[in-house]
Amino acid sequence: MSVVLIGFAVLLFLIIIVRMPIAFGMGLVGFFGFAALQGLELGNLTDFRWNGVLSMASYRVIDTVQEYSLSVIPLFILMGNLVTRSGLSHELYHVSNAFLGHRKGGLSMATVVACGGFSAICGSSLATSATMAKVAMPPMRKYGYSDALATASIAAGGTLGILIPPSVILVIYGLLTETSIRELFAAGFLPGLLGILLYLAAVRYVVMRNPSHGPAGEKMSWPERIQALKGVWGVLLLFTVVMGGIYMGIFTPTEAAGIGAGGAFLIALARRSLTLAGLFDTLTDTVRTSAMLFAVLIGALIFSDFINRAGLPDALLNFVTGLDVSPIVVILAILGIYIVLGMVFESLSMMLLTVPVFYPLVQSLGFDLVWFGIVVVVVTEISLITPPVGMNVFVLSAVLRDVKTGTIFKGVTPFWCADIVRLALIVFAVPISLFLPELLYR
Repeated sequence: MSVVLIGFAVLLFLIIIVRMPIAFGMGLVGFFGFAALQGLELGNLTDFRWNGVLSMASYRVIDTVQEYSLSVIPLFILMGNLVTRSGLSHELYHVSNAFLGHRKGGLSMATVVACGGFSAICGSSLATSATMAKVAMPPMRKYGYSDALATASIAAGGTLGILIPPSVILVIYGLLTETSIRELFAAGFLPGLLGILLYLAAVRYVVMRNPSHGPAGEKMSWPERIQALKGVWGVLLLFTVVMGGIYMGIFTPTEAAGIGAGGAFLIALARRSLTLAGLFDTLTDTVRTSAMLFAVLIGALIFSDFINRAGLPDALLNFVTGLDVSPIVVILAILGIYIVLGMVFESLSMMLLTVPVFYPLVQSLGFDLVWFGIVVVVVTEISLITPPVGMNVFVLSAVLRDVKTGTIFKGVTPFWCADIVRLALIVFAVPISLFLPELLYR
């Protein structure tokens, strides 16, 4: 156990102090930690046996790159990039505004709904926040919305990108825990919808306290609303085909990702929004993002081999068993750790560091790993808008340079509270997450 504690200390030093990318930090600590454990087993901590650790690391790299199920990651990223390039975010916001904009706080509500719709295709919280900031911020400022409410609705709505399927984070969780990706996608749908509803309630709460923060906009007629709906047929069709095909078992998540990427390409061509240079930029960005995620995943798997070889999951289970507490108390303690870590780590790093440690313990206590995956993602969503390291907040601060970071953090407080309510509902009302997976696949 001392080797594991030293490994974690070195990893935190490399990430926080040295600011080494987490992929390399986890890979290096896992590599040398695994070698040190082999030396310990031979009676000498410094007697590294390179053949074993080199074989482990090389197999991890080769197996990960050749893993067929991992092709879902670049394909979903490509689909999201093509959707972003086609400009569908504007139509999503327009149709949401057509139905909600005339209410107090309606433009913020429209922003949350548009973020939910866009994230269902995009799958990235940071991309959703950056895109919707350019789309939604100008009209909200035009109608006199406060910067706090306007930016908070974008930052909070953007967090839906990692929960509403298709979600790259859910894919990575499924690969780390060997959990069904299609069950995770089904489990994320209702909690994602619940998140949208609670965010709408948060907007309503803000404008009830101070109506000047979110004045009502213009009311559109029904013919105008129907016309607005025609602009989002591409998103609706793509989402229905991709997710409907997965839920009904017509094709696998990997096949669905390929169909989604092809469909997004056809939509971009039909809208004449994709030039040759734009296609090159889209493909380059997809390759860059995919390579980064693969590097992080390989580093996490090597680190996971190290902590499993050291027996950390078994030690945690023995420790918890010795405490003689209820399993739900253990879950609450894990959630507390996640919330604290979310204040200093970005979401993907936090998940990769903790899931290999916690999921064997959670599984041993009899909890469903699909449910735990949704719980982890919701806690990760909270970290995206939690100070001092709320990644969505800093993305908005970079896009909207005239808005102070403190203003955004102040505005997201009601949304953060709404997320805590949602987390409590998901933890204590397990059917919210497992209803669709059990209905469709079990």
